[in-house]
Amino acid sequence: MGSAEVSPQMAFARFVRRAIDDAREERGWTVTELAAHTGVGRSTVFRWLAGDWQDYPELAKVRGFCAALDLPVAAAFRALGLPDAGSGSWRRGDDGPVEADVRVILQRLADPAVPAEEKHHIRDLLRYLARRPIRRPADPAATPMRRTAG
Repeated sequence: MGSAEVSPQMAFARFVRRAIDDAREERGWTVTELAAHTGVGRSTVFRWLAGDWQDYPELAKVRGFCAALDLPVAAAFRALGLPDAGSGSWRRGDDGPVEADVRVILQRLADPAVPAEEKHHIRDLLRYLARRPIRRPADPAATPMRRTAG
């Protein structure tokens, strides 16, 4: 009997819950103080806690959250089910075409200089691509041959 797979929302919610609990215990921070120190709004923190998000959290916010709490960004990315875009896990010379494209997209989403509107368009397109049905080429053996008039 296999174990149920944990969604990225729930895994990230657990990560955030542990971070909040640690910040409260070690630093005496409330959620409001945590939000102020991390630069992540209270409502965003509560959405993360509830697993109430469809789009992945902005990577720049995740990085800021982790930096302010002295947490490894890689742990947050693992909870989200993402590769650590900030680590050396992808070496430029070793990238295949898909990995290189994904790395560039992650970098754009994490880059504070990229306008929010462009990030929104990237996320919309990724959501569209993730949800569209996969079109498989027809099996030529299963397709009856067409007769031509002759």
